[in-house]
Amino acid sequence: MTQLGKRVKVNKAEPLEGYSMRIFFEDGSEKVIDLEKFLHGPIFDSIREDPEQFQDVSIEGGTIAWPNGADIDPDVLYYDLTPAWMEEVEKA
Repeated sequence: MTQLGKRVKVNKAEPLEGYSMRIFFEDGSEKVIDLEKFLHGPIFDSIREDPEQFQDVSIEGGTIAWPNGADIDPDVLYYDLTPAWMEEVEKA
């Protein structure tokens, strides 16, 4: 298991081209992240299929979230962790 540093929160997110997003973290750092690998599973179907829904991101509880209830753990974004669905596939 990967040893993580401090827990982080997202302060701001700016959608870019495709599935990329500029994420601003509370520690002052920022990253441009291609979120495509994280948009997996039924809750993300409409976000993947409709660019306008992808753009409708907000910050809730310190992470990026969408109106349909989808969100992505800020630690996964900050530490570039492997999405849970990919770990499950690797174990199978």
